Amino acid sequence: MSAAPLPLEGLVVVEFTHMVMGPTCGMVLADLGADVVKVEPLGGDRTRTLLGAGAGFFPMFNRNKRSITLDLHHPQGAALARELCGTADVVIENFKPGTMAKYGLDHASLSATNPKLIHASLKGFLPGPYEHRTALDEVVQMMGGLAYMTGRPGDPLRAGSSVNDIMGGLFGAIGILAALVQRGITGRGQAVTSALFENNVFLVGQHMLQFAVTGRHPAPMPARESPWAVYDVFTVAGGEQIFLAAVSDAQWQTFCDALGFADLKADPQLATNNQRVKARGTMMPALRERLAQRRADDIAAAMEAAGLPYAPIRRPEDLYDDPHLLATGGLAPITLPDGERAGQSVGTTLLPFTMGGQRPGVRLNPPRTGEHTRATLALLGKTPAEIDALLGGGFVA
Repeated sequence: MSAAPLPLEGLVVVEFTHMVMGPTCGMVLADLGADVVKVEPLGGDRTRTLLGAGAGFFPMFNRNKRSITLDLHHPQGAALARELCGTADVVIENFKPGTMAKYGLDHASLSATNPKLIHASLKGFLPGPYEHRTALDEVVQMMGGLAYMTGRPGDPLRAGSSVNDIMGGLFGAIGILAALVQRGITGRGQAVTSALFENNVFLVGQHMLQFAVTGRHPAPMPARESPWAVYDVFTVAGGEQIFLAAVSDAQWQTFCDALGFADLKADPQLATNNQRVKARGTMMPALRERLAQRRADDIAAAMEAAGLPYAPIRRPEDLYDDPHLLATGGLAPITLPDGERAGQSVGTTLLPFTMGGQRPGVRLNPPRTGEHTRATLALLGKTPAEIDALLGGGFVA
């Protein structure tokens, strides 16, 4: 029995992107079955060679795509890109405003000959006073309140992942999927735009509404007024750390039973969550002292048996050994395309949902630079001789 087709099978996407936001959008469509052609500059996307915290960007967000390299600055390279877009259902780009128009690859130019085209732009800002600023994830976290809420008071701190880039890509994909549904009704494509700053504002909207409702400035998360009495990290035996929570009165009673705190369970001044929140100044030091000599594994076993929320404090690399991810197929092998470890197989994370009980998986490894140039040109109807001539022109490789 053959596997069911993926939901976007047959959809052709041409992607002009780099870094994280645009590639994330294309990866979502590719994972769902679309044929995504990534157009890279000659020599390859510079994201491939980033060091440090950027080293994982390209292999993470470019699986299930084909790669072709074109010099858009060359008239024939730009013409070939336009020809490629003429076959597409969707074009994705995340360059500065006005860049694509220089090459006739903007929505107005492409839709004139391909009215069904959905053209998705992933930008720093939606159109307005800020739209020509250069934006990065960290820039919008700082100006959009997220770094303020993440760090300690007076010490703004970016979140520990590219949250706006990734979510901005996800919202771009959501917009594309909605435009595809609408195209099925109207027969016409449209422009879709997603932006880092607006994504960040969406993320901190809960704190904006917190201020609107309470009239008090939200404190950064490390200094926040917690709505729950037990919702914190505890340092225990051997310096290990574990997060523990009890967010209802029933959980508090179970928490006390599980850890042997009968006296705290019986204390009438700790009977309700709000009473415990008000008593955190004395209650939390007492809990920390009681737990300080216990092993994290023993505490975790007690919380697990009682059905209470808890979490070990892990590093990203620890997740490669996570029993749940290993048992559920949450990691898939890919072959690294670049760098000192090129050609080695490593595990990558998949989209966090199932369809028909299956996680959308990896069909194509992150591509080597220009790996699919010949095949893509052939799909445009070019003969072997024409392909050789194009490759000899210096604007495609």
